[in-house]
Amino acid sequence: MKRLSAFILSILCIYAIYFDLTNGTLPNQKEEIAAEASAANHQSAGLEYFEKKVGPGETVLTIMEAELGGPVPVAIETVVNDFQTLNSGIQPEQIQNGKTYKFPSYK
Repeated sequence: MKRLSAFILSILCIYAIYFDLTNGTLPNQKEEIAAEASAANHQSAGLEYFEKKVGPGETVLTIMEAELGGPVPVAIETVVNDFQTLNSGIQPEQIQNGKTYKFPSYK
């Protein structure tokens, strides 16, 4: 009986490894990126935003999370691209304390 249990367990492990290597257990990133890109293209014509004066120690993500009341519902790359679009190409790392910037609104 121990041999049968060990055989079934080893077959199950081999199948799990095979499935993970062929199909994967994580979502396909290419499909997600394509979906996000098409969503970004549709929003770029009329991208909604809010303006906020940056305080000490604030980053783009902390401002976005505070405005939305939780985690940002889109990929960070999308937030960065939309922020740059709204602010004439300014990198999120280059925001300055005391200046007002436009932040994308994903409500």
